[in-house]
Amino acid sequence: MKKSFPAKAFSTWMLNWYRNSIRHPKYRWWLITGTLVYLLNPLDLLPDTLPLVGWIDDGLITTVLVAEVAQVMSDRLKNQRSNRSAGISKSDSTVVDVQSISLS
Repeated sequence: MKKSFPAKAFSTWMLNWYRNSIRHPKYRWWLITGTLVYLLNPLDLLPDTLPLVGWIDDGLITTVLVAEVAQVMSDRLKNQRSNRSAGISKSDSTVVDVQSISLS
């Protein structure tokens, strides 16, 4: 069994949790909002008052946020394109009651 450093195991767990949570529609906007609040808040894991060191955690979190949002948007566009190419559209699911339409 391969042993890993606790920090690496924690960061891997945290990244996987973030990815899974942002892909869940119920929690997506909460997670994005929370991340933006964390980035704008001067009090965080490494305070922004420390030059360069304080910006490292913000840079990493921003990178993960942008990458995950881009991946979610990419997946959504692929699904829309595949639905269009398969002939599935919202207009196909519209039901029209023919008996209620008058021809005169």
